[in-house]
Amino acid sequence: MATPAEDAGASSLRGQVEQLLDRYDDGVAPIVQSGDPVLRSVAQEYDGQLDDETLSALVELMRRTMHAAPGVGLAAPQIGLPVQLAVIEDLFPVSEEIAITRERHPQEFLVIVNPTYTPSSLRTADFPEGCLSVTGYHAVVRRHADVTLRYTDLGGTSRLAEFSGWPARIVQHETDHLNGILYVDKAEPGTLTEIVDTPPVSSQ
Repeated sequence: MATPAEDAGASSLRGQVEQLLDRYDDGVAPIVQSGDPVLRSVAQEYDGQLDDETLSALVELMRRTMHAAPGVGLAAPQIGLPVQLAVIEDLFPVSEEIAITRERHPQEFLVIVNPTYTPSSLRTADFPEGCLSVTGYHAVVRRHADVTLRYTDLGGTSRLAEFSGWPARIVQHETDHLNGILYVDKAEPGTLTEIVDTPPVSSQ
């Protein structure tokens, strides 16, 4: 049986989600920018607070918002929702050089709930990274080149998946968002650079 605090938390989340869906039905949600406390808080675990129809509608809103940005990943806190939910997808065409040097291979659409990651090799990679919630900048971030991701799918089934190269970077970036961490926290000193346009190759 849920405690009163848990009931209140679930009710609050449902209310926030319903407001977003009512306001941006078939549209895109505004992306929260750095400085908003929701980006610096550990998101609450998703434990069935939403019914299936509402959860599916939320995922579609996040997907539309990610595509419109455009980006390759979006975490729920980036649209103001403090819950452990993120979407990723990277089907952008890239040059052969980027595909090889950054191990940038296509990543099909994936919803990850309550994710955690652990390195699965000793390899690391240093590449520029951007964020839809820190517009106008990018910085070099050292990340694990290979990770194991534990997450729950939309059906509530626990999953284990291996990621390498750029997809591994994306899942690390989005999982960090759910723990109140921004890429600038992990940026290599002196590499934060202002840019005119943030290309989708690095925006998450």
